[in-house]
Amino acid sequence: MPRPKRIILVRHGESEGNTQEILYTQIPDWKIALNPRGLRQAWDAGTKIKEIVKEEPVYVYHSPYQRAVQTCRQLIQALDYEQIQGLREEPRIAEQQFGNLQNLNTIRQNKHERSKFGRFFYRFPNGEAGLDVYIRVSGFIGTLRRDHLQEGSNVIIITHGLALRLFLMRWFQWSVEQFEATHNPPNCGIAVMERLPEDGRYRLTQETLDMIGAENAPKTSVIGRSFLGKAYVDTFMAY
Repeated sequence: MPRPKRIILVRHGESEGNTQEILYTQIPDWKIALNPRGLRQAWDAGTKIKEIVKEEPVYVYHSPYQRAVQTCRQLIQALDYEQIQGLREEPRIAEQQFGNLQNLNTIRQNKHERSKFGRFFYRFPNGEAGLDVYIRVSGFIGTLRRDHLQEGSNVIIITHGLALRLFLMRWFQWSVEQFEATHNPPNCGIAVMERLPEDGRYRLTQETLDMIGAENAPKTSVIGRSFLGKAYVDTFMAY
């Protein structure tokens, strides 16, 4: 089965909501657009990705949220039209659901509670827990592995901070504690997974590990294995 040379995940650019929280009370989250700085960030991200993939073919998946769609449009302008082999909107990599139009005081209280409870299991009223996003991202990974991608191609996934980290958690089999120790990348932060030629597994670049604070999490993929090895058993039993 053909496997991509790289999987590149990108958080969307800075949005109007990132700088004006009041907008979340007036506009559906999925319709909030990039601000001018976010548009520039997306263009710069495309330039950086072009330097990585050069002339190699790419397949692009993006969240349906407006800020991710705009990031995608800006980003792919830095690529050659001929190298874009496919482009798809993918709802399963959308932002965590916070419960429709937001009340600022309520959402701030919810986020304060989440900081104590943990991002993975805390569920927003009428919204999602990190676990819910993990489940739908896991389904997307299954689709990604079944898609007929060209050997030696690159996959670009334009998504959101939490969904990006949960994608990595699922792929690299991080524990909940290892996930909780990470943090979101900056707007238009780029996470790069490179396929190892010797065994076909994927490894996160050091820049990616530093960007999200994942120094203590596994950086080489173990997806597809039924169980982890004895080293993990020994660590688990030591608690």
